Amino acid sequence: MLPTLRRVLAGILLTAALAPAGAAETTDGPSGRMQVVRVLTMRDYNTRVVVVGVSLLGLAAGLIGCFMLLRERALLGDALSHATLPGIALAFILMTALGGSGKSLAGLLIGGTVSGVIGVAAILLVVHLTRIKEDAALGIVLSVFFGLGVVILGVIQSLELGQAAGLKSFIYGKTASMVFSDALTTGVAAGLVILVCLLLYKELTLLCFDPGFAQAQGWPVVLLDVVLMALVVVVTVIGLQAVGLVLMVALLVIPPAAARFWTNHLPTMLLAAAVVGAGSGLVGALLSAVVPRLPAGAVIVVAAGGFFAISLVFGRARGLLHRLRQQRRLARTVAHQHLLRAMYELSEPPTAASAPATSLRFEQLLGQRTWSARQLRRTLRAAVKQGLIATADGDTGYVLTPAGRQAAWRVARNHRLWELYLITHADIAPSHVDRDADEVEHVLDPVLLERLEALLSRQYPDLATPPSPHRLERIAALAGAAGGTGG
Repeated sequence: MLPTLRRVLAGILLTAALAPAGAAETTDGPSGRMQVVRVLTMRDYNTRVVVVGVSLLGLAAGLIGCFMLLRERALLGDALSHATLPGIALAFILMTALGGSGKSLAGLLIGGTVSGVIGVAAILLVVHLTRIKEDAALGIVLSVFFGLGVVILGVIQSLELGQAAGLKSFIYGKTASMVFSDALTTGVAAGLVILVCLLLYKELTLLCFDPGFAQAQGWPVVLLDVVLMALVVVVTVIGLQAVGLVLMVALLVIPPAAARFWTNHLPTMLLAAAVVGAGSGLVGALLSAVVPRLPAGAVIVVAAGGFFAISLVFGRARGLLHRLRQQRRLARTVAHQHLLRAMYELSEPPTAASAPATSLRFEQLLGQRTWSARQLRRTLRAAVKQGLIATADGDTGYVLTPAGRQAAWRVARNHRLWELYLITHADIAPSHVDRDADEVEHVLDPVLLERLEALLSRQYPDLATPPSPHRLERIAALAGAAGGTGG
């Protein structure tokens, strides 16, 4: 994944570097191209502060977002970020009324934290004390708290309090206003999140994958949930100035969702999500610095969306291309097994090892399944290349090779074992069992086959090659018809 991310980042930076000279604003007379190079090399102090700050924010958000995604509470960060707006507005009013600076960042973040905690508590109370589901509770709290915050902001504007200008920047973020103290706060918070996640890795993993088992084992599930929510509160509050409360949920959801496409291993997923989050912050901050009047918060989220799109298509674990390859591989395997079983059933040898090879025509095989002539020819060519089938009778017939006969016997045996199980234990009629067995037989593993053999061993002591239930059914029908005629 890291080489892909590096290539994408290099392409974005190269595109920005090759932009027209007027694409960037100049300060002391340097050309636009020199300004681009100056930004990309981070020679300016403010550029370094902003890049480091948003990269650390993306790293922390991606890390804690993994646990939120696996805990199935990804949208809780959205409700939490919206719930901070009333606290920010009330903190501004309170600090102004006390004669202090209404724009004290520490005071505003404290107010947002308190309001966010109240919002999370409101969600938990609604879920546990009523029959309302969690998604509905999230929508209620999100909309009510955000509406309340907008109302309070309107009241602030009507009171014409000093220093009220720019307070709405918390809604959409104002990355360019970050200073060293903000970056330091973000770094400390990110370090705290990483440390807690490392110390409680085992407990948080158990909480996300099996909370019922954790509670049965005596783990403090409620306390762990509180710790997880506290970490989300920390990341959300420190991210308000960078991307704003509207877009903060993107940094909590998109990086872990993108990482999920690359791996099924949790430690690797945590690392990948942290890289995607930090890379999104880096790319967004640099692009907003290169191109004037681009809101950095929105560009960061768009960059994260770009990483998600790449992961969606090229992810090695769950990407679209990977799933397409798996489906094509499974389709080929199923077609080969159907062909081998059809040839086995047409010849039906008494024993798999000593049966003579029987030449079968193309038309015989075509009538065994609902496949098309083109599909059957393609499957035959692939089986011939694999050495399972050989041509005979002047290339007009096909015969199983010794290896193909052994494979065909194994496929037919597994299919009939599953059919017998469905007939004897699931009460499925023999005339309808073939379709149900066809849907499952291709995923049978050795452990399941041993269990099927154990279940059927009393009824069928010799399970070398179980009889076909369809053939037995036809024999019984013919015997019944003959008996009726004789009567």
